[in-house]
Amino acid sequence: MILGVTIAQVAVAVVAGLLCVIAGLAGRRPSDLTVGSLALIEVLLIVQVVIAIIAPLAGNPPTGSILEFWVYLVSAVLLPLGGVAWALIERSRWSTVIMGIVALSIAVMVWRMHVIWMVQVA
Repeated sequence: MILGVTIAQVAVAVVAGLLCVIAGLAGRRPSDLTVGSLALIEVLLIVQVVIAIIAPLAGNPPTGSILEFWVYLVSAVLLPLGGVAWALIERSRWSTVIMGIVALSIAVMVWRMHVIWMVQVA
């Protein structure tokens, strides 16, 4: 993984998460802004999938468990889709809060993926 990409993904996910949680607690329903923030997270996760495929071929293999890394990555890719689906089915302020929790969860997952890739020594 690339440290700059990881930091950018975590920053975007935290900002999107706080935006959604604050908007939801303020009583706002899902909007283009909140759903769009999760769409941006999804695009960055797709970029991460491409990087994870190319990096070992370019001489940057993971130091931790590759299976654990891919389970985190696939789960992280599926979470925004589930959060947005929930928001489109149940258009309430609580679905906006759920999208925020999804975004904050992704921030933690991306950082954990970075730790699995770079820090662990077996």
